[in-house]
Amino acid sequence: MSDDEFYRIKRLPPYVIAEVNAMRAAARAAGEDIIDLGMGNPDLPPPQHVIDKLCEVAQKPDAHGYSQSKGIPGLRRAQANYYARRFNVELDPESEVVVTMGSKEGLASLATAITGPGDVVLAPNPSYPIHTFGFIIAGATIRSVPTTPDENYWRALDRAMAFTVPRPSILVVNYPSNPTAEAVDLAFYERLVAWAKENKVWVLSDLAYSELYYDGNPTPSILQVPGAKDVAIEFTSMSKTYSMAGWRMGFAVGNKRLIAAMTRVKSYLDYGAFTPIQAAACAALNGPQDIVAKNRELYQKRRDVMVESFARAGWDIPSPPASMFAWAPLPPALKDMGSLEFSKQLLTHAKVAVAPGVGYGEDGEGFVRIAMVENEQRIRQAARNIRKFLSMHGVNTPSVAAGSGS
Repeated sequence: MSDDEFYRIKRLPPYVIAEVNAMRAAARAAGEDIIDLGMGNPDLPPPQHVIDKLCEVAQKPDAHGYSQSKGIPGLRRAQANYYARRFNVELDPESEVVVTMGSKEGLASLATAITGPGDVVLAPNPSYPIHTFGFIIAGATIRSVPTTPDENYWRALDRAMAFTVPRPSILVVNYPSNPTAEAVDLAFYERLVAWAKENKVWVLSDLAYSELYYDGNPTPSILQVPGAKDVAIEFTSMSKTYSMAGWRMGFAVGNKRLIAAMTRVKSYLDYGAFTPIQAAACAALNGPQDIVAKNRELYQKRRDVMVESFARAGWDIPSPPASMFAWAPLPPALKDMGSLEFSKQLLTHAKVAVAPGVGYGEDGEGFVRIAMVENEQRIRQAARNIRKFLSMHGVNTPSVAAGSGS
């Protein structure tokens, strides 16, 4: 019996990005120096006081039993305080906050709690895989809407409501977007909340990149809109904000019904994260926040170096307003290659790993996602390698490139 006979496995396509990841791993195993701009894995350490708190609590004999599935009370309070501080949003830590094992697990648990076969979910295309596959695994059907938040987006929503049977009951939004790095303002969320109430649709907002915004434009939360809690739940993560990706710490906050449903499903599936990790997460949220501004500054510098050095190498990349990613159209001369083949060639010939856009949905074709997870020196080295790769394919690089050190 092969595994593709299982109901849920049958509904999952091959994970395209895994192909490039396997090539990258093989190249590294062969001793090649690969500049990895493929995976969104932060390369910075968490704050020292957070690591100290983890070690301190782990020394306590009573810290090693089962924890609380919905999160220890202190951590739920810390997250409520963060929302009050950052967004001026009041949350009840008891009924409007639940701790998740990263935002991925949170989305998957909520999908399990509120959807099943026959339900239709509106999700962006391109999007981060969990935004669609969390619901596909739960048995629901996906209808794609664009990721770009322009007038076409609203027309697509209205079309979906008018012509989809059964009518969609859930909309997933993710700004700053992974993979496209697009961001929205509060006016977008105001319109979205009004639309959701009118159409009786739940809104699931993934705000994992809330603190990685640039040029002094803070990212808003959908919960800043009066009445948003009637229709919305929002996911955040400590992975990028505090460089705690492997700790798997995230939160869902907002609508009480959705939080209660998700908490109930989680109570059957897990006993919560290891208590010392939750205590350390409290220290991150309640302690000094200078690391957050410092990380933002560092990513903004990397962004500027990447955009400038890649342009000198002959590859124009739009400057992302937020997130740790650039969403880069393939160089026009190589567009026909497609994003998967381009990513493979770039890895083989330039020793630079990027993520093929088609791995985020068919509308991601023609793009690659570039993660800003190497230091400035390595990004410049990537640009030099890319310049050679492009000239191999007859792409004329700007004449300034020769002496630029890019």
